[in-house]
Amino acid sequence: MSDRHQLTDSGRRAQGSDVEPGGPVEEKAPRRRRGRRIALIVLLVVVLLTGGGALAGGLYYRSVDKSIERVDAFEGVPEESRPQVEAKGAMNIMILGSDTRDPESTGGSRSDTIILAHLPKDRSSAQLISIPRDTWTAIPKSKEGRGGRDAKINAAYAWGGVPLMVQTVEKFSGVRVDNVAMVDFAGFKEIIDALGGVEIDVEKGFTTKYSLIGTRTFEKGRQTMDGAAALDYARERHAFPDGDFARIRHQQQVIKAILDKAASGGVLTNPAKLNSFVRATSDSVAVDKSLSLVDLAMEMRGLRGGNLTFFTCPVKGTGRVGSESVVFPDPARSKTLFDAVRRDSVPDILAISGK
Repeated sequence: MSDRHQLTDSGRRAQGSDVEPGGPVEEKAPRRRRGRRIALIVLLVVVLLTGGGALAGGLYYRSVDKSIERVDAFEGVPEESRPQVEAKGAMNIMILGSDTRDPESTGGSRSDTIILAHLPKDRSSAQLISIPRDTWTAIPKSKEGRGGRDAKINAAYAWGGVPLMVQTVEKFSGVRVDNVAMVDFAGFKEIIDALGGVEIDVEKGFTTKYSLIGTRTFEKGRQTMDGAAALDYARERHAFPDGDFARIRHQQQVIKAILDKAASGGVLTNPAKLNSFVRATSDSVAVDKSLSLVDLAMEMRGLRGGNLTFFTCPVKGTGRVGSESVVFPDPARSKTLFDAVRRDSVPDILAISGK
C-alpha cells in the first residue's frame, strides 16, 4: 500500500477504536517515502508555475494533475445538512495537515492543522483561517455511529475520516466546503530544499528539543532556513507560553515564505530548480476527486505572498473539560467572521480580523 493511502486511510482505521478526542492513535507509524503530501503548497505555488509556462508546460502539469492522489472527501455527507452557497464563484478549500515525522507523534490519524482557505470570486487574493486543533465543538455522528457529541474538533478525523471533518467544519463555521486538500507538514523539508531555502523572521529566540538534529536554537531576527530548520521551526510549541497558537503562526510564516520564494523568479527561470520543485511536490498531493489544481492555477496565476492573508479563528481562551486541555471558540466573533466568508466580502473579512 502506498504512503499516500496509508495516511488518508488512518482516520478510517481509527473509527472503531477508543481514541481520545484530538489525541493520537496508538499504532506504529508506517514507513514514509521521500515524497510527502504537501497539497497546500501545491495549491498556492503551482499557480506560479503554470502562469509562467507555455503550452508544453501546461500539458506537463495536466499530466501531473491526473496522477495526483484523490480522496472521497464527501462520501456519506448528507446534502440536507450542508450550508447553502451564498456567493457563487467563490471557493472554500478545507486543508487538513498532519506531521507524521514529528518526534512527538505516535500515530498518523490526527489532523494537527485545520485551515479553511477562502478564494474570492475574482481570485485576486486568498484568506486562510486556521482553526486550532483543540477547539471544543459539536462533532456530528459519522455513518459508523462515532461522534455525535462535543469534543476537540480534530477528533472528527479519527472518528470518521475526511467526510466527518467536512461535516464538522461546516457545522462549526456555517461555510460550505467546496474542496479538500491533504497536507503532511513534514514535506516542508523537501519542498524548501528544492527552493534553496526560505527567509523567515523569527519573532522570539528559542531552543527546541524536538529537532531533526537533537536540539536547535533559533535566534531572533530574519534568517535563511533550509528544509530541516524550517520544519523544526514550524512544529515547535513547547517553547512558547501560547503553545499551539505559536505553532500555527510559525506554520503560516513558513507557508508564506515558500510562496514568496517560488514567486521570486529563481525557480521559474531555472529549469533544474523548477524540475526539482515539481518532483518534490507532484508525488505528494492528495485532494478531493473534483479539484483540478491546473484549472485552479490558471485562475489564480496572479496570486503572490502580498495578497495571501492568514488568520486564526477567534477564541475566548483555553481551559479544561474533564481531563482534556481545550480551546474555547468565541461564537459571536466567529459567526461574524464566517458570515463575511459566506458572503465573499473580503473587506469585511480583513476588517474583522484586524488585517
